[in-house]
Amino acid sequence: MSISAVPTVLGNLPHSNSYSKSNDPNLRRNIISILQKNRKDIKHIKSIHAKAIKNETEQDPFVIFELLRLYCNLNSLDYATRLFHCTENPNVYLYTSLLDGFVSFGSYSDALNLYSQMAHKHVLADNYAVTSVLKACVLQRALGSGREVHGQVFKSGLCLDRSIALKLLELYGKCGELEDAWKVFDKMPERDIVACTVIMGSCFDNGMVEEAIGVFNELQTRDTVCWTATINGLVRNGELNRGLEMFREMQVKGVKPNEVTFVCVLSACSQVGALELGRWIHMYMRKCNVKLNQFVAGALINMYSRCGEIDEALALFNEIKVKDVSTYNSIIGGLALHGKSMEAIELFREMLKQKLRPNDITFVGVLNACSHGGLVELGYEIFQSMETVHGIEPQVEHRGCMVDILSRVGRLEEAFNFIRRMGVHADNKMLCALLSACKIHRNAKIGEQVAKLLREYCRIDSGSYVMLSNFYASLGKWNAAVEVREKMEKGGILKEPGCSSIEVKNAIHEFLSGDLRHPEMKRIHKKLKELNYMAKLAGYSPATEMALHDIDDKQKELVLAVHSERLAICYGLISTEPYTTLRIVKNLRICDDCHAMIKLIAKITSRKIVVRDRNRFHHFENGDCSCKDYW
Repeated sequence: MSISAVPTVLGNLPHSNSYSKSNDPNLRRNIISILQKNRKDIKHIKSIHAKAIKNETEQDPFVIFELLRLYCNLNSLDYATRLFHCTENPNVYLYTSLLDGFVSFGSYSDALNLYSQMAHKHVLADNYAVTSVLKACVLQRALGSGREVHGQVFKSGLCLDRSIALKLLELYGKCGELEDAWKVFDKMPERDIVACTVIMGSCFDNGMVEEAIGVFNELQTRDTVCWTATINGLVRNGELNRGLEMFREMQVKGVKPNEVTFVCVLSACSQVGALELGRWIHMYMRKCNVKLNQFVAGALINMYSRCGEIDEALALFNEIKVKDVSTYNSIIGGLALHGKSMEAIELFREMLKQKLRPNDITFVGVLNACSHGGLVELGYEIFQSMETVHGIEPQVEHRGCMVDILSRVGRLEEAFNFIRRMGVHADNKMLCALLSACKIHRNAKIGEQVAKLLREYCRIDSGSYVMLSNFYASLGKWNAAVEVREKMEKGGILKEPGCSSIEVKNAIHEFLSGDLRHPEMKRIHKKLKELNYMAKLAGYSPATEMALHDIDDKQKELVLAVHSERLAICYGLISTEPYTTLRIVKNLRICDDCHAMIKLIAKITSRKIVVRDRNRFHHFENGDCSCKDYW
């Protein structure tokens, strides 16, 4: 019998009672074989299904199982569901097949409902069905449903099954129930490398770094996945240097990294500004013949741009043959950070010509580019096109970019009105950007209104408190500045300490403001004193109003002189060859006085100094800065 040429396609599935199970194993094998040969052709499969009904094989569980599997694989979930509900007394394998289909395509609620129906029908779940429904619980963070499933499998004795235990570990870890996760882990008869990797991931997800490292250290055998999970966990928890050290140890142990490992390590390099290590990793990837797909390329572009080498990031972008939205987002965002506004906008236009659809991240990057370039009208045009042309509703981040665009050029009243007209509440980042602009443009009237909004309506962090205090102090309103600081202290909010880092000879050196810990601190302070003397000869006068304490000017000058970025620069000057570019990463916004001082240092020493602060990149050269003194 030939089924492959059947011309008809089912419109509606008949009721299950119309057909009986076939007893012809040859017919069954023939149908299944033909279905597998046509597994990518949904129309042909439906035609074969119609022929199966005519031959009374529709109720054959083997045929139904194959049909369900193929319909789910081809994203025909509606058709698969109809077939399932037309089946008499479906067994556990058919339930599991549809469960897998729902989970694979993100229909987690449908998967949970189907599992409940299965229990209601008294169909005994096996380990495959339980693993599938627990996966849905994990992905939907459905802790309550997961606990119910756990209770059921405990009664049935299935909880000792390895795949079920792993999913329970993941569920409790993702939902923050670490105590329950450890109970499951401790009861596992065999805690192998996979189980240890899962419990480590749960610990990392919940900030329990030392507990995760403890599990890692107890392992006798570690594979690439385990090493990568550990590196990724350290990076995600801000333990960047430890993550990089772990990568070096991985190399020493002879464990070959994969694409995910490289992306994790490149992320750490990006955050700490480890350019030389990032370059070495790039070369190592070439040696290992790692394909430059969009995932890896985006991480490399981000690394080069975040480490201050935007030209290398751009060269790498141009090497990539097939570019997607994320690749364009990486380079547009990088160019915007470096103040290369027109280049970023040109690439945005190129992206649109390539028929690539921009997303939320794209518009944050291109609007930031407009802000750094002072391109107000173009910024408005792009902002309005989000909804009218691209169907993307602007979020707080995009509106914040517009506030920044207007603030930069001094249109402060317009920026303030823009905030008041918004359908959503302004966040502290947006208000702080406008407040900073009011300080720069000496507009106390609007600044005071913004400060009031910030204090009354925003849940503000330490940076916002500092910005408020800075604003009042810049106006000489010391009582108001002190009041903000006192409120900050009473709320138990600690000021984030200024921290700057510099990479020298493949090692990251970190400095806090007023730091005395570095072994070269005597030489650093000697260089600092020398630079201060030369800068004053060149006309430098400390902006003591930036030392926001009600103390005398001499004390303020001393406070400013030991800011972390100055210490990092001085260490770079005494540790590198003349004319070498210095690259500094700072966790906070660079202050006005340090900005002015670094311009002079760059001119005095004939160095290019690149500083990445919380807002953007500053390229200091010949006494000027790429930000044009607005950041």
